[in-house]
Amino acid sequence: MIWIHGTKFSARICMSTTTKTEHVAQTQLDNRMAKAKPFKIGWTEEAAEEVSTSLNELLANYSIHYQRLRNFHWNVKGNDFFDLHAEFQKQYDDAQENIDKIAERIRVFDKIPLCTLQEYLDTAVLKETSPPMHAELMIRELLSDYHILLQYLFAAVQVTIKHSDGGTEQMLKHCIAGIEKNHWSFSSFMAK
Repeated sequence: MIWIHGTKFSARICMSTTTKTEHVAQTQLDNRMAKAKPFKIGWTEEAAEEVSTSLNELLANYSIHYQRLRNFHWNVKGNDFFDLHAEFQKQYDDAQENIDKIAERIRVFDKIPLCTLQEYLDTAVLKETSPPMHAELMIRELLSDYHILLQYLFAAVQVTIKHSDGGTEQMLKHCIAGIEKNHWSFSSFMAK
């Protein structure tokens, strides 16, 4: 005899009821599903490849942009040092968060995000910059970055719309809004 939650069962009855849902606690997945190969969430291989390729191109450019922001943060000089130093840091923190989201979204498609500096440099349109550079030139460089990033973002949005990928589309549109705001902020700063 076996006691389960205050109920007495014979071993034979207990064995026969273990497969019945009402007598056995179930996990979220049964054993067959847990052992099976993971499945994709409805995209064709073509869609996964096109979306991840557009995201990898964006990732490469965003990663170069991120490094340029860090460079400018570390090396800015002049009367606007405190304002620009803080703003560059805020923007590279935002860029780092977006880079992570883009890379993780590529993984959703079971693809590998670009991850080496060499891959970024080989793929990106944006290029590294070296100090010394005057603060005004740093801002002009970033304004140019925003135009390029927006081109890649808009292109990636078109790919996601083509493949009915609302999750990636929403993520990209969030990035677009942030870059447009950064562009407006620095454009206004330059108008002083």
